[in-house]
Amino acid sequence: MSTPTIPALNGTATVALPQERAFRFFTENFGSWWPADYHIGQSDMVDAVIEPSVGGRWFERGADGSECDWGRVLAWEPPHRFLVTWQINGSWQFDPDPAHASEIEVRFVPEGPEQTRVELEHRHLDRLVDGQAIHDAIAIQGGGWSTLLELFAKTAAAQS
Repeated sequence: MSTPTIPALNGTATVALPQERAFRFFTENFGSWWPADYHIGQSDMVDAVIEPSVGGRWFERGADGSECDWGRVLAWEPPHRFLVTWQINGSWQFDPDPAHASEIEVRFVPEGPEQTRVELEHRHLDRLVDGQAIHDAIAIQGGGWSTLLELFAKTAAAQS
């Protein structure tokens, strides 16, 4: 096994919800906290969806009703973790070839009865076509995964 040429990206945030509620809010309300500007479809994004089962789709829904895939669910283990493919290449287009997919694992770690640490690892970026561009866009221009996880934590806290 060779060492990845592009390092994994990581993010973490703490949310004021118990583990099960944190997992449910993250996955069932994904489109409520994911920034609408972060989409790849032709139409403005109105929702982002993670289907809750292995083999399920991870996709965006456009204002015109169109759907644009982002990846697939590889593992679904509520309330502990889930794993999805990221099949968006360096040109910000969906790549249907699973051999070109990176992976995002999200773990929900209880830190008490009413608090959960959310840990995200985005790995295998070297599998993506022009994965370095994705790495740099997320890590440098986008502020990293922790920035998005903090947005999740703030949105979840406001809803609870």
